[in-house]
Amino acid sequence: MTADEIPFFRALTSLRRLGRPGPESILNAPERLPILEVATRTSFLLLAEEREREVVVGTVVLAPRGTRIDGKPTPEQFRALEAPGFAKATMNFLLEDAPEDTCLLTTETRVHATDASSRRRFAAYWRVIYPGSALIRRMWLRAIKLRAEAASR
Repeated sequence: MTADEIPFFRALTSLRRLGRPGPESILNAPERLPILEVATRTSFLLLAEEREREVVVGTVVLAPRGTRIDGKPTPEQFRALEAPGFAKATMNFLLEDAPEDTCLLTTETRVHATDASSRRRFAAYWRVIYPGSALIRRMWLRAIKLRAEAASR
């Protein structure tokens, strides 16, 4: 799915960026490129993929001040990151068979903070962005559903 196929995506991500332009990222996705492709090319890592069933991506959402991560870490380095001051987020899309020739697509976000201070800092941030994030995710699933239904006709 592209950003333009998801209602409110551009408005909410612009709000999250405080209207500032920025480099290509999931918050500033170019037209006509799939969002997951943009995400994994920029700040997200592809952590797991089972073709036509599940994709899992992850990113560091909180790091100690002054931390510089040179290059993109490997999935193994991402999983092993446990130093204090970090919060890592993963997101998946999972497709499962359902009755009557249908399927169920779900998505889930999980966050792991490496210490209590990071957990509190991330919780404050999440309280602010959660409503927009949840709306984007619901609209993303709806856009996938509409595209799948149109393709099956």
